Amino acid sequence: MNRNNIWIHIGIAVIFITMAAVLGQIRRWQSKPFFNVEVDHSRTLQKPHAQKRSLSESEPEVLVRFRPGVKLAEIKKLASRFNDRIEDEIESVNGLVAIDDLDNANAEEVAAQYRQMSEVVLYAEPSFEIRLDDPLLTPSNHDFGHRETGDKLPDDPLFAQQWALNNLGQDGGKAKADIDALKAWLTSQGSPDVVVAVLDSGVDYTHRDLVANMWFRPDNVPQYTDDELGIFNDLQGYNAENASDPMDENGHGTHCAGIIGAEGNNTEGITGINWNVEIMPLKFLGRGGFGTTKNAIEAINYAIDRKQKGVNVRVINASWGSTSYSKALEDAIRSAGEQGILFVAAAGNATTNNDKRPHYPSNYNLPNVISVAALDRSDSLASFSNFGAKTVHIAAPGRDILSTWLGDAYRDASGTSMAAPHVAGVAALILANEPGLTVEKLRERLLKSVDKIDSLAGKVENGGRLNAAKALGN
Repeated sequence: MNRNNIWIHIGIAVIFITMAAVLGQIRRWQSKPFFNVEVDHSRTLQKPHAQKRSLSESEPEVLVRFRPGVKLAEIKKLASRFNDRIEDEIESVNGLVAIDDLDNANAEEVAAQYRQMSEVVLYAEPSFEIRLDDPLLTPSNHDFGHRETGDKLPDDPLFAQQWALNNLGQDGGKAKADIDALKAWLTSQGSPDVVVAVLDSGVDYTHRDLVANMWFRPDNVPQYTDDELGIFNDLQGYNAENASDPMDENGHGTHCAGIIGAEGNNTEGITGINWNVEIMPLKFLGRGGFGTTKNAIEAINYAIDRKQKGVNVRVINASWGSTSYSKALEDAIRSAGEQGILFVAAAGNATTNNDKRPHYPSNYNLPNVISVAALDRSDSLASFSNFGAKTVHIAAPGRDILSTWLGDAYRDASGTSMAAPHVAGVAALILANEPGLTVEKLRERLLKSVDKIDSLAGKVENGGRLNAAKALGN
């Protein structure tokens, strides 16, 4: 073939390629919905409408709350017009739905589209990502060997290392810079009638120091069923990611759970604030420690449903946060409060003032929310802890906290994530002793029964550290 023929063939090939590209573009224009969004067919066709999407696909999900009186059937028709689908109705918040855009549009653009329909829509917002941000989560260097304890102390061999419960000045700490657990336990050591939900990365419910205190759905409570998401095997709690069991793959939720309720006086590991309690895992954070507001809301919705079905869920611990405000998440937490559920939230670990730079969910101004800062073993505000004289309500131990970990292990960890479950745990102790206490009275009791600390003045609303004994009236 001579050189001229080569150029002729190349020219013909270029013409065919150009024609194919033009035809393809025409087909894409013809397939567009009436609003201007690019459609990625290769991804849309891979997922049937009835299947939940995974976090890894990073597909846009939007939370929309419709005005009272707008029926679900109307909402579905409206979503269908936009080539969207209702992934889930949040039953605990009237008119709130999670919407999947099937065209892979930018989530903020989709939310803006719904916001334009103000005659039927109260608000619309993207479901944003939440990540754990604890400053230190490492294996402890402590000797985990058996330590002899006195007759008045629990026989758990690692109790001597739990300075937050009984600070004798060990490892350079300040004596009595603790929550006064020993005195509190003279009044109450907890009760299996109180359920504390851990809204986190799940819980290792097989851990030998937690298994006796894990919640298990009673026979008289029906299996959890959601009209959009289907039937859940919720024998051991809830997993908002994919409807499977809430086993922890990260470790963070297991650590928080141990602070609240590792079995006490069982000659094993550590001692929880509650020797007896029921811990309900609400998993919405995955192996990598991230999740979405939508999944957090669905997990809260689950806890409310279980409460309405007779499960005595009284406290939700939320050791995570974001600087992004979600009206939908706020509404879900408010609904939990209306059902008598206290919501304990970590204040954050950015060393910032939450009065000026809000952190959520801890900054929601709701009557059932308590925001918790972190202290070290010397009663000083931890170097990483957020603060705020108007928006952070109380401080609790949060640095070098020993607790349960995956695979029957134990680790030290630091963060306001570790401070929050101390407050949640003491709340459960109070409820074990006074089961009829309202959420408002419970919150008031926790905030008024503190030890005042000079260094917290102007940093924390009540200027004090959690005191379990005072909270129980000792």
